[in-house]
Amino acid sequence: MIIGLTGGIASGKSTVGRMLVELGARLVDADAVAREIVRPGEPALEAIASLFGQAVLQRDGMLDRAALGNIVFKDPDSLAKLEAITHPAVRKRMWEQIHTYAEAEPEGLIIGDVPLLYETKQVDLYEGILVVYVPPELQVERLMKRNGMNEEEARRRVSLQLDIEEKRSRADWIIDNSGTTEETQEQVLSLWNRLVRTSR
Repeated sequence: MIIGLTGGIASGKSTVGRMLVELGARLVDADAVAREIVRPGEPALEAIASLFGQAVLQRDGMLDRAALGNIVFKDPDSLAKLEAITHPAVRKRMWEQIHTYAEAEPEGLIIGDVPLLYETKQVDLYEGILVVYVPPELQVERLMKRNGMNEEEARRRVSLQLDIEEKRSRADWIIDNSGTTEETQEQVLSLWNRLVRTSR
């Protein structure tokens, strides 16, 4: 069974992903893949350098994320052009990995961890969607604590994603991560048992 894992920023999605992996799931992480596809020699990096110039590369040929960020986060058109390069490349690489896992373990549980799963319209690619939920105020609080940012910036970051309540309403399964780690673990184990029964 192949499911999509998503949630809001600072909702604890990575924590839930780790818990599922510890139980035996295979996980393909969109953020990790996004770092892979911009390594030297990758077509996506060559396309980025061609579009934005050599100034976005470091001397060793690696992507200069800060330089690229200074360009794209001030200009929506540039950001859209960057995403037109990176999103298809990430999706292609993710699904290559997912299919490799699926061939090796046809009855296994495979998770695609995609922070912007709803925003990038990938819902239909998965057999079901798991949303890790915390209330918006808790998102802001955790983001301030985790990233050391002020409340205004934290609220701005949260507002850039689809509202967490909307994600929750569209989910097939929900893990509420607003309590203790033990409470989250119990929900994950319960979900695991249901999913394993379904996939066999």
